[in-house]
Amino acid sequence: MKIAIALRALANERRLLILDWLRDPRKHFREQADGDLEDDGVCGVLIAEKLGVSAPTLSEHMRVLIAAKLVRAKRIKQWTMYKRDDDAIAAVKRVIRDKV
Repeated sequence: MKIAIALRALANERRLLILDWLRDPRKHFREQADGDLEDDGVCGVLIAEKLGVSAPTLSEHMRVLIAAKLVRAKRIKQWTMYKRDDDAIAAVKRVIRDKV
């Protein structure tokens, strides 16, 4: 794991919000037509809607989170679903805790 990449991903308020929302997707997002919010992840359209950004802006945020391995993407039909990678997030927390 490249801790610098993860720290850069976490240095943005909107990405932190996304990670927080994905922790409890049923609480933060309405039901979606395809895929289960918890099992499959949250559709990018719903995340962009809640964040109040365009699809390209959300795509950039998600690209950064995926590159940092904090989020996983899954395609269902024409939609991209996003889900937190809690194991990777825990690993980042351990590295930070051990370094500080």
